[in-house]
Amino acid sequence: MAVDILMPALSPTMEEGTLAKWLKAEGDKIEAGDVIAEIETDKATMEVEAVDEGVLARILIPAGTEGVKVNTVIARMAEDGEDAASVDAAPEPAAAESAAPAVSEPAAPAPEPATEMAAAPAAPVLTNPDVPTGTTYT
Repeated sequence: MAVDILMPALSPTMEEGTLAKWLKAEGDKIEAGDVIAEIETDKATMEVEAVDEGVLARILIPAGTEGVKVNTVIARMAEDGEDAASVDAAPEPAAAESAAPAVSEPAAPAPEPATEMAAAPAAPVLTNPDVPTGTTYT
């Protein structure tokens, strides 16, 4: 079964990036940890490493494509023993996408804003006969 290679989120706020270039070509053998592509964001250029091993079967997003959304399938990889030529260009639909949409429950009401609370009473002032008059400690 083919493995989808997704556009990674290189930061918590990243929503899209530019697929700057592919460092592997279709048909190339890939080992886990191999750098397969370079992704540019508005702040940096980062390398994408393979997490699985196999053969790069299909490149779906060409180099230089801007505005690629995070989690978009950018390529498909055939696993070891799988024929790379038999890998379809279109990713298989996820089970959640093919299922009927779930009926959403009404949203819970917003919590009431907190009311102002009175300040806590001051701590009692302790006195000690060994301490001079007018000096306090708590």
